[in-house]
Amino acid sequence: MNVEDSKIKAHSIKEEIANSITHGMGVVFSIVALTILLVYSIWNRNTAAIVGFSIYGFCSIVLYVASTLYHSFQKEKVKKILRVFDHASIYLFIAGTYTPIALLAMKGYWRIGILSTVWTIALLGIVFKIVTFNKFEKYKALSLGIYIAMGWIIVIAIKPMLEMIPLGFFVWLLAGGMAYTVGTIFYAIKKIPYNHAIWHLFVLAGGVLHFLGIFRYLV
Repeated sequence: MNVEDSKIKAHSIKEEIANSITHGMGVVFSIVALTILLVYSIWNRNTAAIVGFSIYGFCSIVLYVASTLYHSFQKEKVKKILRVFDHASIYLFIAGTYTPIALLAMKGYWRIGILSTVWTIALLGIVFKIVTFNKFEKYKALSLGIYIAMGWIIVIAIKPMLEMIPLGFFVWLLAGGMAYTVGTIFYAIKKIPYNHAIWHLFVLAGGVLHFLGIFRYLV
């Protein structure tokens, strides 16, 4: 067994069960959230909202399904493959979350610029994960840094956003971003029991906060 394989098996069975359950909850939440957003956007006959919410919901479901499957299987070969999907889906999730925000809360060059930037990073990130699938530990810190930086790109668009939507929406976005960011602390500190499950709960909390903001201000 090489170093990468041993890292994959680092979590105990109980921890992996907790990891699977926490993001299994995310699958259910994402399906419910997508359904609610689509019902309202279809009722309002808002094409941009339908497209944005569909992408947002789909990417959210992909993230939680990939994570749940990764933590559910224990065979090393299967787990190594699922890990690529798990980590690559994070890029999709971040870009997917940006999509309805850019479509509905921005306009002009800001809309095009934010969408182009986050989806370009997402696609490059996915390719990067596939190419380096057997060198996870080597690029772990870099990947985490990219996730965080990608998530906070939104701050450069504060001014144009506030010209179209209330400050309250940005507060919800900020709260969700803080949940994701604080969660990475638990992700990084392996000595904490069930640290990964705790990280999952912060991800779920961030997702809920962003959904509530989107539902309140963009629907």
